[in-house]
Amino acid sequence: MKKYNVAVVGVGVVGIEMLRVLRQRNFPVGNLRVFARSARDINVDGRDYSVQAISPEGFDGIDIALFAGTEGEKGAAVTYAREANKRGAVVIDNGADFRMDPKVPLVVPEVNARDVQKHKGIIANPNCSTIQMVVALWPIYKKSGLKRVVVTTLQASSGAGKAAVEQLKEEICRIAADQCADVHVCAENKYLPQQLAYNVFPHIGSFVEADYTNEEWKLVKESHKIMHDDKIKISATTVRVPVRTGHSESVYIETSRPITTDKAREMLKKAPGIVVIDDPKKNLYPMPKDVEGKDEVFVGRIRRDPFVKNGLWLWVVADNLRKGAATNAVQIAECVISK
Repeated sequence: MKKYNVAVVGVGVVGIEMLRVLRQRNFPVGNLRVFARSARDINVDGRDYSVQAISPEGFDGIDIALFAGTEGEKGAAVTYAREANKRGAVVIDNGADFRMDPKVPLVVPEVNARDVQKHKGIIANPNCSTIQMVVALWPIYKKSGLKRVVVTTLQASSGAGKAAVEQLKEEICRIAADQCADVHVCAENKYLPQQLAYNVFPHIGSFVEADYTNEEWKLVKESHKIMHDDKIKISATTVRVPVRTGHSESVYIETSRPITTDKAREMLKKAPGIVVIDDPKKNLYPMPKDVEGKDEVFVGRIRRDPFVKNGLWLWVVADNLRKGAATNAVQIAECVISK
């Protein structure tokens, strides 16, 4: 099998997961380089990696560059993607900077793998919440169309990075130990805009158009681009919840043509990348604690709206660091080398 020289840019929670996924999926890596702002040595699951300080010359001879990306701040890909392209690398960027560029494919392989062929050196990885939602919606969309989607996301702390996970851990420990007289200021190192332990808050990203956050608009605009249909009416509320890893979504859809819950369940079971867990009377439904470390999108609570003819509810859960970021990026890389 041909091997490919791969670069992973970033060693935060997503970058670390990219290293895991490359190994676990047996990606045909020849030479592996790991870049960050500064050089250091790291250990991931008992394996040592030498991290190099990022530079344009570091991409010489690299075939595929996986940028772990950032949400909010401009990611490293803004500075280095074109440099990597000049040296022959295909860039797969997990950040938000290129997602809505009309010249850059935005890809979820279970939905629009063919779009990989349109790349001009850069392929964008969608937002974590968008990825799991479109994977679940795509089989139903192909069969019955979609008129409307209303989604509430319940997003884990790891979606905001390592600092947010540490804030949650610190808050829980201090409250549990009665070391925090005022629970509203119980973290010394506050990263999120609100306390997360023993709390939820509907604020992810910055508030922009029509009083929605940019995280909420990502679900709209990215889904339209991935599914090649901007006529679907999508409205979202994004909520941060005290979970370490694993995003959950309550998704209400109105299809263009009627579909029974049994048919929807059957199609989802057959769809690639989806696991259906749907027996609520036996307390069986997807939960974030059960999907951490897994690559599939899990769907349950499939039920019809008793008041709207074509209305259906879905409960969708996935590991936001795996399928919502690292795994999807590596799957895109697999699509690249398969062509």
